[in-house]
Amino acid sequence: MRIENNKQKKQRIKVTHPSPLGERVPAGRVRGRSFSMKLILASNSPRRRELLGGLDIPYEVHVIKGIDESYPDTLPAKEVAQYIAGKKAVPYKEWFTNKEAVPEGITMTDDTIVVTADTVVVVDDMILGKPKDREDAHRMLRLVSGRTHQVYTGVCLLSYDQEKHLSVCTNVTFRELTDEEIYYYIDNYKPFDKAGAYGIQEWIGYIGVTRLEGSYFNVMGLPVQRINDELKRPLPPPSPVGREPEGK
Repeated sequence: MRIENNKQKKQRIKVTHPSPLGERVPAGRVRGRSFSMKLILASNSPRRRELLGGLDIPYEVHVIKGIDESYPDTLPAKEVAQYIAGKKAVPYKEWFTNKEAVPEGITMTDDTIVVTADTVVVVDDMILGKPKDREDAHRMLRLVSGRTHQVYTGVCLLSYDQEKHLSVCTNVTFRELTDEEIYYYIDNYKPFDKAGAYGIQEWIGYIGVTRLEGSYFNVMGLPVQRINDELKRPLPPPSPVGREPEGK
């Protein structure tokens, strides 16, 4: 069987950003929505940028490099994403209390909220990270083929004196994938920057995913519906990193 390259033929549905990536969008009214807060997305992921932009909430992207993303070996797999999202938020706390720590060009206010996130793919309580190479990607896709696995995205919303930790889970079911399909996807889409070696919004999701339980956007890397709801509520006081996940 020969699989044709659909990249040229298929028109993709794309979530648009309210402004070019990296451009600052002033806080205030955006497309009929009014917000007093200023969001900082602490992620270089183009998918997370697109998804957060889809909420029509103004935000800036600023990333602190070199953050330790390790986690205890004894931590249950379903808690890892939330734990890492919390660790990613820790260095930003200094931005609220020490003006000298804030990079040039960034203004921190009482209404600023920093958004950090991490996504993990879990099969049989085993975490699938980003594949090292072609064969590692094949191994991961073979593991999720013909069965249901879980995708967890942890998020931390951090302000001057408050923070919110949350974790959202989506069950994803793939039909049985052939080796030809798996290698076609790997060779044409290069999923080496994606946890679990796949992007649900790409070709493999079009032809392989048969069932979803939960948020589609959560699988892409950000549970935007949940974030939108949480931003409408007051954030709770700060808490230790690695707290128990709250679930959906």
